[in-house]
Amino acid sequence: MKNLYRVVFVTVASVMLVASLSAMPPAADNPQPTATAQTPGQLSVSGKITAIGKNSFTLAVAEGQTSSGQQFSQETPKAKSMIFHIDKNTTMEGKLKVNATADVTYREENGKNIAISVHVTE
Repeated sequence: MKNLYRVVFVTVASVMLVASLSAMPPAADNPQPTATAQTPGQLSVSGKITAIGKNSFTLAVAEGQTSSGQQFSQETPKAKSMIFHIDKNTTMEGKLKVNATADVTYREENGKNIAISVHVTE
């Protein structure tokens, strides 16, 4: 009789374990966060650097490209200028250079765009 209880207990425990494991989402192949992962309040944009200042730079971006990078109209996008301020917490990949392409993750603070990270490509 004790053996029957043990077999039933092990069977029920095994079924519960399998059910709980199958209900879990699959593990990601790449668990490290990517450069495109954003936390709330962060925006991202890509464009061409048009001017560089001491603690800022200007980026020409297509209108409607901020945040997700998707455009919802079929018209040719118009370029607009965005000024990004660089502070001590800004991480830079590459060197700022006029006419280089840059991917910028930023936050808005007191009406200013503060660059969180900048990735510059030639």
